[in-house]
Amino acid sequence: MIAVNEAFSILNNLTFSLKEKEVALGQARNYVLAANLFSPIDMPPFRQSNMDGFALSLHESLSYTIIGEIKAGDFFTETLQPGQALKIFTGAAVPDSAQAVIQIEKVTVTDNQLQLQEKVQPETNVRPLGSQILQNDVALEKGTFLNAAAIGFLAGLGFTKVKVYQKPTIGIVITGNELVQPGQPLPAGKVFESNAIMLQTALYNSHFNDVILYQTNDDFENTKSVLKSAIEENDVVLVSGGISVGDYDFVGKALESLGTTTLFYKVNQKPGKPLFAGKLKDKIIFALPGNPAASLTCFYIHVLPTLQRFSGKKTSYESKITASLAHDYTVANSRDQFLKASMEGNEVTILPHQNSSMLDSFAKANALVFLPNGNYQKSKGDKVAVYVI
Repeated sequence: MIAVNEAFSILNNLTFSLKEKEVALGQARNYVLAANLFSPIDMPPFRQSNMDGFALSLHESLSYTIIGEIKAGDFFTETLQPGQALKIFTGAAVPDSAQAVIQIEKVTVTDNQLQLQEKVQPETNVRPLGSQILQNDVALEKGTFLNAAAIGFLAGLGFTKVKVYQKPTIGIVITGNELVQPGQPLPAGKVFESNAIMLQTALYNSHFNDVILYQTNDDFENTKSVLKSAIEENDVVLVSGGISVGDYDFVGKALESLGTTTLFYKVNQKPGKPLFAGKLKDKIIFALPGNPAASLTCFYIHVLPTLQRFSGKKTSYESKITASLAHDYTVANSRDQFLKASMEGNEVTILPHQNSSMLDSFAKANALVFLPNGNYQKSKGDKVAVYVI
């Protein structure tokens, strides 16, 4: 059994052969950029009004004559003379002969005459050409996660296609003779299977959509055959259950017989002690505990960062967030703990029902609190490491 930080180190040292593909900008959301992008234009591509008002050719008087207007999308080609003004709207092009824009709330208009309340400084309310980015400057760097703002930014620069890193294909293998699909009769001794849809949903929520489900019973040859297919057909395989040392836990033996190299097996954490990570050629295999809460905890803590790295995203296995504990808490455990919690603002509450089989509190959780092993007391207000989920 290894320590949590050892497991993190092993996973962090994995190297991936990242594959690239070109996609339409509208399909690039939630991917990672595979190459630097350089702006093909200045943005804004002209001097731009920052608000509704009047573009002014400045002079000494506070009085101006309005000679026209410029809407967004118009371009005024004539030359303003000192003392002349144009009604202008937010986002419209400011003529080079106008030195400033005065907002509409600070003027009085009578017919075509404009009266200012005070003098205006040059470049007031004018966004300079290229003030956001200049042509040929780096727009977004390789490794940038393409969220909604990034997609909008690139669209505003005229991009229609981008190179991104491909995401891994993922297989989920469910094991267990005791499992029955929801909607079927539930015989005595059986339980409804929930881990497949739980892990699939967690993957979808994390923007991994290429997922195939597999199922096997507690039989060595069948387990080996299903695992072989899942590994051949996917980049990453998540196995739910069957990794412990019971008489009918065949996952470990099947993976070994397929030639899988063990990266680690058993981690000094709670929940999730029987976690397995392995590699077969360029494929990654995680065997997760069968208990639902333990399985989902291992997914968020160990699997998800690995999938993100496999997709070109820079991420960390260590918690980068701390929050204040909302109550006292006693730690008495020989294993590091990841506790289901609810975080509001910068305060976090550890929830009840921390058993590895219980999902009811996980359904209410938006965070996991990490507490190192030992015997000690945490007091209300103490800072604790938090994983936001």
